[in-house]
Amino acid sequence: HSVSRASPNLTFVPACLPPDPAEVEELQRFVSNSKRLFVMTGAGISTESGIPDYRSEGVGLYARTDRRPVQHAEFVRSASARQRYWARNFVGWPQFSSHQPNKAHLVLRDWEELGKLHWLVTQNVDALHTKAGSQRMTELHGCIHRVFCLACGDRILRSELQEHFEALNPTWKAEAFGVAPDGDVFLTDEQVRNFQVPACRKCGGILKPDVTFFGDTVSQEKVSFVHQRLAESDSMLVAGSSMQVYSGYRFALAAREKKLPIAVLNIGPTRLDHFASLKLNSRCGELLPLIV
Repeated sequence: HSVSRASPNLTFVPACLPPDPAEVEELQRFVSNSKRLFVMTGAGISTESGIPDYRSEGVGLYARTDRRPVQHAEFVRSASARQRYWARNFVGWPQFSSHQPNKAHLVLRDWEELGKLHWLVTQNVDALHTKAGSQRMTELHGCIHRVFCLACGDRILRSELQEHFEALNPTWKAEAFGVAPDGDVFLTDEQVRNFQVPACRKCGGILKPDVTFFGDTVSQEKVSFVHQRLAESDSMLVAGSSMQVYSGYRFALAAREKKLPIAVLNIGPTRLDHFASLKLNSRCGELLPLIV
């Protein structure tokens, strides 16, 4: 696995203290006692790869700007919303697609190979777990690296779509202002106005990234599949998520119902704090590599 082990990018990581040795020991015991560990990750595991999250205090998108992610209904209904989304995504794609896994992603990959990790569910759409080599994994909210047609279902790689964008917009240029968690950047309405968006190559339908936008729901088939993997597990670790979004939180509620021990590793409060067996306030990329 040839992945860069460069220093973490802490631009979008909230300040926190180094791991407490006693907490490291507690998490070590938790992982050692787990035979079939179910892991759920969120945006906080990717911040050390230079991708901002939405909710972190002071450094998350919501704290830094009044910008909000695109809503599913708006994207489907409005051609101008799609034009705005794809123009910003086009500008942000080269940088977003170049992000690499950090130590936390690599540790979870190693746990899988060692048989410690039964299943990994990520709420992230950045493909960093895939780049790290994880295979026993479900991308709960899809992946921004794939695109599909809303009409006929035809699928293409996002990298391939980038070439279509370039061909349709040979002279279009835009300077980006800042970057958002899903590969989006900030552009003005004026910059977006002349951007051309390709239709589906097979049927002329609307192209959409293969991700669950805000206001959309995860398919029942995927939810059932994840519940099955959780039912086979004996403990749950949440890494880098405040679990504010119900699509992920429901699995923590199911784990509590099954009386599974739950460990939470996240900088800042989460919805699980009042019922987790263990809560650690550290960077994922700093604490997870200490667990053997």
